Amino acid sequence: MTKIAIVTGSTRPGRNNAGVAEWVLAQAQLRTDAEFEIIDIADYNLPMLDEAYPAAYQNYQNAHTIDWAAKIAEFDGYVFITPEYNHSVAPALANALSYLNAEFANKAAGIVSYGSAFGVRAVEHLRGILSELQIAHVQKTGMFSLFTDFENFSVFKPTELQAQTLAPVLDQLVPWTKALEAVRAEASVAA
Repeated sequence: MTKIAIVTGSTRPGRNNAGVAEWVLAQAQLRTDAEFEIIDIADYNLPMLDEAYPAAYQNYQNAHTIDWAAKIAEFDGYVFITPEYNHSVAPALANALSYLNAEFANKAAGIVSYGSAFGVRAVEHLRGILSELQIAHVQKTGMFSLFTDFENFSVFKPTELQAQTLAPVLDQLVPWTKALEAVRAEASVAA
């Protein structure tokens, strides 16, 4: 069965990110075409990138990197949940992505964002990072507003209109994820 990780994008105390990830998981689990699991980057206690070698070498020296790499490698695709910080992707997510390379290559991803302007600037920056990691990101995006989709700016309660933005993401992501399995198989034969 195709496995897709729902990856949190924030580690700060009191974050809204975990609530969004839980909601995405609940919606995704209504599907039968893939298995979904939340991967919380906070659980990996990743400090600012502290590996001596570039990620492409996979010469990981630290236990937290080895654990993070092993977990990410288990999945065929990803849904990244990103808040928008300072008109960009959350620093914790950018840092977590920077630790790895091969574990992400030739896999697919969808993005769910939120912020004062639906997190659209974070999405555009995240797409650049994902492209460099050879992650094929789908065009559809789940987008939520801090003003209308969070009660008191902290409890995730999406409006019906915005809740409908998730299904097209998953509808694109699952077939792309399955299609890229063949690309990974061909790349491993070539290696």
